[in-house]
Amino acid sequence: MNFSMIRKTLGSLLIFEAIFFLVPSVTAVCYREWEELLVFLACAGICFGLGGLCALKKPKDPHMYAKEGFAIVALSWIVMSLFGALPLCLTGTASYIDALFETASGFTTTGASIFTGAEIDQMSKSLLMWRSFTHWVGGMGVLVFIIAFLPLSGAQNMHMMKAESPGPVVSKLVPKVRQTAFILYAIYAVMTVIEFIILLVGGMPVFEAITTSFATAGTGGFSVTSNGMNYAPHLQVIVAVFMLLFSVNFNSYYLLLRRRPKEAFTSEVRTFLLIVFSAVALITLNVYFAGDMGYTFGETLRHAFFAVSSIISTTGFATVDFSYWPIFSTLILVTVMFIGACAGSTGGGIKVSRCIILSKGGMHEVGRLIHPKQVKKIVVDGKMVDHETVRSVNAYLVAYILIFLVSLLIISFDPMIANGDLMTAFTSVAATINNIGPGVGAVIGPAGNFGDFTILSKLVYIFDMIAGRLEIFPMLVLFSPRTWRK
Repeated sequence: MNFSMIRKTLGSLLIFEAIFFLVPSVTAVCYREWEELLVFLACAGICFGLGGLCALKKPKDPHMYAKEGFAIVALSWIVMSLFGALPLCLTGTASYIDALFETASGFTTTGASIFTGAEIDQMSKSLLMWRSFTHWVGGMGVLVFIIAFLPLSGAQNMHMMKAESPGPVVSKLVPKVRQTAFILYAIYAVMTVIEFIILLVGGMPVFEAITTSFATAGTGGFSVTSNGMNYAPHLQVIVAVFMLLFSVNFNSYYLLLRRRPKEAFTSEVRTFLLIVFSAVALITLNVYFAGDMGYTFGETLRHAFFAVSSIISTTGFATVDFSYWPIFSTLILVTVMFIGACAGSTGGGIKVSRCIILSKGGMHEVGRLIHPKQVKKIVVDGKMVDHETVRSVNAYLVAYILIFLVSLLIISFDPMIANGDLMTAFTSVAATINNIGPGVGAVIGPAGNFGDFTILSKLVYIFDMIAGRLEIFPMLVLFSPRTWRK
């Protein structure tokens, strides 16, 4: 293990986090929140000082291999959350564990919160900006951001990019990894600015337009008011559309810019859109004809579209509390909660591409039972899926299920769960490991929060959020004794 390279990269990360603290610092100046300004500047100073000490000494061995890449990614997200929690703690807004939960939820773009609506209304603008900005930083991946500016070799960058980027396969848009990272963040930033302008023109206040754009881009879900997404219908539709746009593989946007639409609309994108339209149609019909909600057909369609966009993109915004919808509609939302967004997007979940490979793999095995001598490969978009990718997808699913079950068993001792509320227990783990935010039910639904859970449960949720964002393997590598052996 090359500890000197790990130290240097973590030092660079802390320097970048110090720079990130300047965004809420500017907000504090604009709103004359001088106490918060001092806190953010102090946090920036701490990160810059420690980061400088770690990054100052040049490593004797500049090489980095796969295990260093995975370890650096996992440690980076943990360190980033540990220091990112300081402002909420130092201002007295939350205890350190609660602040760590909130910050990890922000960076991993989960959007699960320990704050009530009333507490959010009382929070300073700079702290609200920091919560929302963590979504934007974590959406595309902080190390992807650093790769765009950090002078490392292509092989070293690729190890980190593979570990941090969502999806079973990570490909380069251009030969140089650093240039790929820059292109991805350029597309990401431009789309964020476009959404901000549209929301602003649509009548949303400036501060809320900025924070909503950050949260939508990162598919996070932190609201800055107790009203959540209770805006005018046209603003809700705009946010819903952008949640879907940020759930699509960013490679598709690059291919569209290169005027290669056939390559952009992959089977994953087509399947993703089919799932969205099918779920919206089924929920709209179910909720409307149930007649219990009192919505018109147009209102039902809008709320269904927003809910499906929010859940499948793993953003977690809500216009209504879907916990009170008919069980059929709730189960559809739980299903898309697990499916998640496209690979290479800012969304979470298992990913549509993995679901495609798993379903084709299952059909392939059924075919082999019928015709044992048949030789047939799994093909996606006209390309054969290699055995390594199939093996990786299967291993991911096994690890995902094991972590899910272990987490479920641990939190079952929590007083919030111990009374037999299986739906709360199940969807709380699903909401954190899939980086969604709200679960189902009064406790953790769109109108609830995670504030009343025990410290142990919150630590489990923090682990699940980071593991889910990093797609499990970097966290498993980090905690494997074999990783640290010479």
